[in-house]
Amino acid sequence: MMKKLLLILLTAVILFAGYRIVVTPPQVTEGSIPYNSIISFGDSLTYGTGADPGMDYPSQLSKMIAKPVINAGVPGDTTARALKRLQRDVLSRSPDMVLITLGGNDLKNGVAKDIAFKNLKHIVESIQGQGARVVIGGLKFPLRDRGFARGYKDLADQTGAVLISDIFKDIMGNRKLMSDPIHPNGDGYRIMAQRFLDAMLPK
Repeated sequence: MMKKLLLILLTAVILFAGYRIVVTPPQVTEGSIPYNSIISFGDSLTYGTGADPGMDYPSQLSKMIAKPVINAGVPGDTTARALKRLQRDVLSRSPDMVLITLGGNDLKNGVAKDIAFKNLKHIVESIQGQGARVVIGGLKFPLRDRGFARGYKDLADQTGAVLISDIFKDIMGNRKLMSDPIHPNGDGYRIMAQRFLDAMLPK
C-alpha cells in the first residue's frame, strides 16, 4: 500500500514539474551498419515501380544509412529469371549484404511453390556461399497465398537468412501508401526501406 502511495505521489510531482519522458528512436550512426557493399536484388518492388525517381526503397535506404545501395531490381522478374542474372548482377560484385524481394511474380503467374522456392534457395545459398548476409522481404497475400508465406519461413529456417515475414504489412491496401493495386508509392517504399534497415542492424 505504501509503495503504491509513493508511486502515485512521485507521478504527480513529475507531472506538476512539467517533466516529460521522451523515447528517442535508435539512431543510425557511422559504423552501426557493418556492411560496405549492399545490393538490393529483386523485381519491381526493388526497382521502384510506382514511385518518383529516387524514391525506390534502395535509394531511400541509401540515404538512411549514408552508404551506397545498388538497385538490381528488374520489373516482372520471376525467381527463374533472377537466378539467370544472379552471377552478373550480384555475385560478380562480391557484396557483403544482399536484400531480396522475389516471389511475387511467381505467385501471380501461377509458378508452382516448390519450383519458386527451389530457385530462391539456390539464389540465397549462392550469395551466402560468397560470405554475404541475406535479408529476405517476404510477402503475404492471404486470398491467393498458395503456401508462399510458409515457403518464405521455411527458406529462412533452412538457410539462416533473415526474414521480414511481410514486407508489405500495412502498406498493401492502404491507398495513401500505394501507387496502384500492386506497387507502393514513395511513402510505401520508405516503410520498406526502414524495415530492411531494422533487419540489417546488429542484434
